[in-house]
Amino acid sequence: MVIIEMENGKQIKLELYPDKAPITVENFLKLVSAGFYDGLIFHRVIKDFMIQGGDPDSRNAPAGKMLGTGGPDYTLPAEIAYPQRYHKRGALSAARLGDEVNPERESSGSQFYIVWGKTFKSAELKQMERQMAMQQEQEVFNTLAREHHDEIMTLRRSRDRAVLQALQDKLVELTKEKCKEKGKPSFTDEQMETYTTLGGTPFLDGQYTVFGEVEEGLEVVERIQNCDTTRNDRPRQDISMSVEVVESEE
Repeated sequence: MVIIEMENGKQIKLELYPDKAPITVENFLKLVSAGFYDGLIFHRVIKDFMIQGGDPDSRNAPAGKMLGTGGPDYTLPAEIAYPQRYHKRGALSAARLGDEVNPERESSGSQFYIVWGKTFKSAELKQMERQMAMQQEQEVFNTLAREHHDEIMTLRRSRDRAVLQALQDKLVELTKEKCKEKGKPSFTDEQMETYTTLGGTPFLDGQYTVFGEVEEGLEVVERIQNCDTTRNDRPRQDISMSVEVVESEE
């Protein structure tokens, strides 16, 4: 178990998932044991969404300093165990750069976030499933387009519109076949129950490495996500942490 303790003595106790995210958990425990997180702050807090920490540049950072890009000089491979691990309230996940610069969805070497989110109606989740299906189609098509990049560029330069259109039609059909093989994205019964009762951020599912969850201290997470923040999402009053590994009680 890992405990995050605030300056006021309030604690968040974390259970980790070494079975689903062994590399991420090992790295997190290594940093905790080295005292890496002690004195850092929750530098990014968004109400009804999440609280984020782990940027080494946040230690003793003056007010107004831009935070969120710091970390060790490495990233971690994605360990996305979806749908077994998902973004329910209290989920502990690894932060990362966006898909446009990080298509492999590699995780930050140190930054993490704890989900708060909100509860959803069943109809909202069904609509989200439809959006997930559209996103899946777009991702598959984009992958195929990248694989045929040189051919596409040659056809564009030659202005051979007929052949270019034929290639596009072929890629669309391949996209449909691959999506059929993958199956339509959908939430499990457990997810539907969790997101309509406990809450979370289902729109992040399958995109980030979830490597643990809050075992005790959700009320602390709630207070933090409710705090007053600047327009850069940094709490106006710093919330610093110390983090340690403790033996779980049998």
